[in-house]
Amino acid sequence: MSRLVLFNKPYGVLCQFRRTDERSTLADFFTDPTIHPCGRLDFDSEGLLLLTDDGQLNARITEPKHKLPKTYWAQVDREITDEAIQQLHRGVLLNDGMTAPALVRKIAEPNLWPRHPPIRYRANVATSWIELTITEGRNRQVRRMTAAVGFPTLRLVRVKIGEWSIENLALGA
Repeated sequence: MSRLVLFNKPYGVLCQFRRTDERSTLADFFTDPTIHPCGRLDFDSEGLLLLTDDGQLNARITEPKHKLPKTYWAQVDREITDEAIQQLHRGVLLNDGMTAPALVRKIAEPNLWPRHPPIRYRANVATSWIELTITEGRNRQVRRMTAAVGFPTLRLVRVKIGEWSIENLALGA
């Protein structure tokens, strides 16, 4: 019987089991050598990571042809504009081509765990939060998309992949 593990990855954890330096890896959280991550989540991103011992399930989750939606909460620099949200919705031109349209909306600041180290704080510069759902999985795609429309991402949390979410899943659990 295949297993699927939902993991709420903390900031600063590499999505690999092999140690390359002093950075934290999945090996700090898992001892089972039969499970493997379904895709990646950047070192400086947080949230849902799926792991499985089933290669076919891993492929169904990660292969672009299946277009499994991935939903993120992104804290962006400054107060995001309706125009920027519409650009993200239509798709954004990146250095590796046009992105597919995204589902995007402005949200209130979510109730999240504290991040270590914390996001920089500037009293004179506001931040805002968006929820963004994409079906692609390009390298650092959400960060590049928000930067392309003039609102760089400060904090990025993946909250959902397909039907699976981090709801009620503590950080590091």
